[in-house]
Amino acid sequence: MRIGVIGADAISDTLALWWRQAGHEVALSSPAASVADAAEFGEAVLFAPGWAAAHDVLDRVGHALDGKPVLDATNPARTRGGPPARSGLEQLAEWCPEAHWVKAFNTLPAEVLDIRRGHDPLLTEFLCTDHADARTTAAQLVRDIGLAPLYAGGADRAWLTESGPLRMREVDINDATAVLGQVLG
Repeated sequence: MRIGVIGADAISDTLALWWRQAGHEVALSSPAASVADAAEFGEAVLFAPGWAAAHDVLDRVGHALDGKPVLDATNPARTRGGPPARSGLEQLAEWCPEAHWVKAFNTLPAEVLDIRRGHDPLLTEFLCTDHADARTTAAQLVRDIGLAPLYAGGADRAWLTESGPLRMREVDINDATAVLGQVLG
Protein backbone atom coordinates (compact mmCIF):
# COMPACT_ATOMS: atom_id res chain seq x y z
CA MET A 1 0.00 0.00 0.00
CA ARG A 2 1.15 3.57 -0.63
CA ILE A 3 1.04 5.63 2.57
CA GLY A 4 1.43 9.39 2.70
CA VAL A 5 2.72 10.77 5.99
CA ILE A 6 1.97 14.36 6.97
CA GLY A 7 3.91 15.50 10.01
CA ALA A 8 7.47 15.67 11.22
CA ASP A 9 7.63 14.26 14.72
CA ALA A 10 8.69 11.05 16.42
CA ILE A 11 5.43 9.20 15.80
CA SER A 12 5.25 10.02 12.08
CA ASP A 13 8.93 9.19 11.50
CA THR A 14 8.68 5.95 13.49
CA LEU A 15 5.50 4.75 11.78
CA ALA A 16 6.93 5.59 8.35
CA LEU A 17 9.99 3.44 9.11
CA TRP A 18 7.92 0.52 10.42
CA TRP A 19 5.52 0.61 7.46
CA ARG A 20 8.49 0.58 5.07
CA GLN A 21 9.88 -2.42 6.95
CA ALA A 22 6.46 -4.09 6.53
CA GLY A 23 6.68 -3.63 2.75
CA HIS A 24 4.62 -0.48 2.22
CA GLU A 25 5.68 2.45 0.05
CA VAL A 26 5.83 5.61 2.16
CA ALA A 27 6.16 9.30 1.26
CA LEU A 28 6.81 11.75 4.09
CA SER A 29 6.06 15.43 3.87
CA SER A 30 9.35 17.34 4.05
CA PRO A 31 11.05 20.31 2.44
CA ALA A 32 11.42 18.10 -0.68
CA ALA A 33 7.85 16.78 -0.67
CA SER A 34 5.00 19.06 0.31
CA VAL A 35 2.09 17.98 2.46
CA ALA A 36 -0.01 18.02 -0.70
CA ASP A 37 2.49 15.67 -2.40
CA ALA A 38 2.38 13.24 0.54
CA ALA A 39 -1.43 13.36 0.62
CA GLU A 40 -1.67 12.82 -3.13
CA PHE A 41 0.79 9.90 -3.01
CA GLY A 42 -1.01 7.92 -0.33
CA GLU A 43 -3.79 5.42 -0.79
CA ALA A 44 -3.99 5.99 2.98
CA VAL A 45 -2.56 8.95 4.86
CA LEU A 46 -1.19 9.44 8.37
CA PHE A 47 -2.15 12.94 9.53
CA ALA A 48 0.23 14.01 12.33
CA PRO A 49 0.92 17.74 12.30
CA GLY A 50 0.71 19.67 15.55
CA TRP A 51 -2.93 20.43 16.39
CA ALA A 52 -2.38 24.18 16.10
CA ALA A 53 -1.31 23.73 12.46
CA ALA A 54 -3.96 21.15 11.49
CA HIS A 55 -6.42 23.53 9.81
CA ASP A 56 -3.66 25.27 7.85
CA VAL A 57 -2.27 21.91 6.72
CA LEU A 58 -5.71 20.83 5.50
CA ASP A 59 -5.99 24.08 3.54
CA ARG A 60 -2.67 23.27 1.83
CA VAL A 61 -3.71 19.69 1.07
CA GLY A 62 -6.83 20.76 -0.78
CA HIS A 63 -8.87 17.81 -2.03
CA ALA A 64 -6.02 15.27 -1.99
CA LEU A 65 -7.53 13.49 1.04
CA ASP A 66 -11.00 13.11 -0.48
CA GLY A 67 -12.26 9.54 -0.25
CA LYS A 68 -9.08 8.25 1.42
CA PRO A 69 -8.63 6.66 4.84
CA VAL A 70 -6.82 9.28 6.94
CA LEU A 71 -5.31 8.11 10.23
CA ASP A 72 -5.47 11.06 12.61
CA ALA A 73 -2.66 11.04 15.18
CA THR A 74 -3.32 14.58 16.44
CA ASN A 75 -4.56 15.63 19.85
CA PRO A 76 -6.33 18.93 20.47
CA ALA A 77 -5.67 20.83 23.69
CA ARG A 78 -6.91 18.88 26.68
CA THR A 79 -10.20 19.76 28.26
CA ARG A 80 -11.14 19.27 31.88
CA GLY A 81 -14.42 18.21 33.37
CA GLY A 82 -15.70 15.49 31.06
CA PRO A 83 -16.06 15.06 27.34
CA PRO A 84 -15.67 18.05 25.06
CA ALA A 85 -18.57 19.24 22.88
CA ARG A 86 -16.88 17.41 20.01
CA SER A 87 -13.69 15.46 19.52
CA GLY A 88 -10.73 16.65 17.52
CA LEU A 89 -11.58 13.95 14.99
CA GLU A 90 -15.04 15.45 14.56
CA GLN A 91 -13.46 18.88 14.09
CA LEU A 92 -11.13 17.55 11.38
CA ALA A 93 -14.10 15.91 9.66
CA GLU A 94 -15.86 19.27 9.66
CA TRP A 95 -12.82 20.98 8.10
CA CYS A 96 -12.23 18.20 5.55
CA PRO A 97 -15.52 16.31 5.21
CA GLU A 98 -14.64 14.18 2.20
CA ALA A 99 -11.74 12.40 3.94
CA HIS A 100 -12.49 9.11 5.70
CA TRP A 101 -11.09 9.97 9.14
CA VAL A 102 -10.00 7.40 11.72
CA LYS A 103 -8.40 8.25 15.06
CA ALA A 104 -5.24 6.17 15.59
CA PHE A 105 -1.70 6.41 16.95
CA ASN A 106 -2.44 9.33 19.25
CA THR A 107 -2.49 7.72 22.70
CA LEU A 108 1.13 6.68 23.36
CA PRO A 109 4.53 8.07 22.39
CA ALA A 110 6.69 6.34 19.79
CA GLU A 111 9.11 5.15 22.50
CA VAL A 112 6.39 3.12 24.21
CA LEU A 113 5.17 1.65 20.93
CA ASP A 114 8.75 0.69 20.06
CA ILE A 115 9.26 -1.17 23.34
CA ARG A 116 5.91 -2.97 23.14
CA ARG A 117 5.34 -3.73 19.46
CA GLY A 118 5.41 -7.35 18.43
CA HIS A 119 5.58 -8.68 22.01
CA ASP A 120 2.84 -10.90 23.43
CA PRO A 121 0.43 -9.91 24.65
CA LEU A 122 0.19 -7.29 21.93
CA LEU A 123 -0.31 -3.65 22.81
CA THR A 124 -3.74 -2.33 21.83
CA GLU A 125 -4.15 0.56 19.41
CA PHE A 126 -7.66 2.00 19.82
CA LEU A 127 -9.43 3.13 16.64
CA CYS A 128 -12.38 5.51 16.37
CA THR A 129 -14.14 6.19 13.08
CA ASP A 130 -17.47 6.47 11.31
CA HIS A 131 -16.05 4.96 8.07
CA ALA A 132 -15.87 1.19 7.56
CA ASP A 133 -13.11 1.46 4.93
CA ALA A 134 -10.98 3.64 7.21
CA ARG A 135 -11.47 1.18 10.06
CA THR A 136 -10.39 -1.76 7.89
CA THR A 137 -7.35 0.06 6.50
CA ALA A 138 -6.22 1.38 9.88
CA ALA A 139 -6.65 -2.03 11.50
CA GLN A 140 -4.44 -3.62 8.83
CA LEU A 141 -1.77 -0.93 9.20
CA VAL A 142 -1.81 -1.41 12.98
CA ARG A 143 -1.39 -5.19 12.59
CA ASP A 144 1.37 -4.71 10.00
CA ILE A 145 3.61 -3.10 12.63
CA GLY A 146 2.98 -5.58 15.43
CA LEU A 147 0.17 -3.97 17.42
CA ALA A 148 -3.43 -5.05 17.99
CA PRO A 149 -6.27 -2.85 16.72
CA LEU A 150 -9.48 -2.45 18.70
CA TYR A 151 -12.47 -0.45 17.54
CA ALA A 152 -13.53 1.92 20.33
CA GLY A 153 -16.46 3.57 18.55
CA GLY A 154 -17.30 6.38 16.20
CA ALA A 155 -15.81 9.84 15.88
CA ASP A 156 -17.85 10.99 18.87
CA ARG A 157 -15.78 8.67 21.08
CA ALA A 158 -12.38 9.83 19.80
CA TRP A 159 -12.12 12.20 22.77
CA LEU A 160 -11.54 9.10 24.92
CA THR A 161 -8.13 8.75 23.29
CA GLU A 162 -7.43 12.46 22.78
CA SER A 163 -7.93 13.79 26.29
CA GLY A 164 -9.94 11.11 28.05
CA PRO A 165 -9.24 7.96 30.03
CA LEU A 166 -7.55 6.03 27.18
CA ARG A 167 -4.88 8.70 26.64
CA MET A 168 -1.41 7.58 27.78
CA ARG A 169 -2.75 4.19 28.86
CA GLU A 170 -0.92 1.02 27.87
CA VAL A 171 -3.49 -1.72 27.39
CA ASP A 172 -2.75 -5.30 26.37
CA ILE A 173 -5.13 -6.83 23.86
CA ASN A 174 -6.11 -9.43 26.49
CA ASP A 175 -7.52 -6.65 28.68
CA ALA A 176 -8.66 -4.18 26.04
CA THR A 177 -12.34 -5.10 25.89
CA ALA A 178 -12.68 -4.98 29.66
CA VAL A 179 -10.84 -1.64 29.87
CA LEU A 180 -13.01 -0.15 27.13
CA GLY A 181 -16.13 -1.41 28.93
CA GLN A 182 -14.99 0.24 32.18
CA VAL A 183 -14.28 3.51 30.38
CA LEU A 184 -17.69 3.51 28.70
CA GLY A 185 -19.30 2.63 32.06
